[in-house]
Amino acid sequence: MPEVDLGFPRTHVEFTNPTDEAEVFRCDLTWLTSRWTCIFGQGCPGIYESSPDAGCCTLGAHFADDADHQRVAAVVERLTPDDWERHDDGRADGWTETDDEGDLKTRALDGACIFHNSRGFAGGYGCALHGHALRMGTKPHAAKPDVCWQLPLRRQFRDVDRGDGSTYTETTIGEYTRAGWGPGGADLDWYCSSNTEAHVGSEPVYVSNRDELVELMGEAAYQMLAQFCAEFDRGGPHTPHLADPAR
Repeated sequence: MPEVDLGFPRTHVEFTNPTDEAEVFRCDLTWLTSRWTCIFGQGCPGIYESSPDAGCCTLGAHFADDADHQRVAAVVERLTPDDWERHDDGRADGWTETDDEGDLKTRALDGACIFHNSRGFAGGYGCALHGHALRMGTKPHAAKPDVCWQLPLRRQFRDVDRGDGSTYTETTIGEYTRAGWGPGGADLDWYCSSNTEAHVGSEPVYVSNRDELVELMGEAAYQMLAQFCAEFDRGGPHTPHLADPAR
């Protein structure tokens, strides 16, 4: 089915980070209670028709910062040929490269990220970093570049003036839509977050992506978010104004 038009109304909730009063979260309840789920290997046609088996792992992943790169590098050192189909290529010629603007990213090779294992690989189809983490009993998001484990969640920051001379950081947690990719997003042949084919999960996003949300927000803030999401999902009173009479 075609992707839905993202111009529909959404419900957001705002609340102060319980561990940092200078941060206010603004969270998209409509997205976080949706039934989106990753369908890689289960019908995902890939973002480009030319690389259908690579899912969204086509161009390689840009690193958010040096800490992101170093964290992944430590995992790469532990990968063996049994984990990583492109192990010999990665060891011989490197597993990173720079783009046209000089930004560091994982290397792309034959139409996919160098860590992408093909369907026929004995060590498992998909991301070698992800698969290794599962075999080691660790969280996949701790092994992968930030952009890989965060998608299709998106965290954005902006400074807000309250109007009285004080400011706070507004942290938005929402859907990583095509627009988040910039002008190139419109050129993707397929994209999952707004596609009905990927909204088939048994659990809402705030439950299925709990680990990622905790990493983005912290445990205390996530617990507050989960309460708001559960109320919204039940069709309850959501977030009534505290000045309203009891209802």
